[in-house]
Amino acid sequence: MSELYAIVCRDKADTKPVRMAGLKEHLSHLDEVFDRVSLACPLHGEDGGFAGSLLVISATDKADAEAFIAADPYYKAGIWASVEISRLGVKAGSWVGGKPW
Repeated sequence: MSELYAIVCRDKADTKPVRMAGLKEHLSHLDEVFDRVSLACPLHGEDGGFAGSLLVISATDKADAEAFIAADPYYKAGIWASVEISRLGVKAGSWVGGKPW
């Protein structure tokens, strides 16, 4: 059974040129796995520059989520200083139709 996992990736300093050079390959990869993606977006710092990436994906377990992100061209290019993966326990919000209380 698939569950939702949040993947928060924080960029290393000064990786914008590598990020931009790999954008086409990164987006092509996302097209290939789009059926598993609930959300994919860049994170921006207060200065408006790139700070990282946020993905919410379907995965069978944490190992599956780890394999998912390891296949991403940005991961392979080494632009991220850290990658945090957490299983989501979605309970309330517009994504799930409101609130249970």
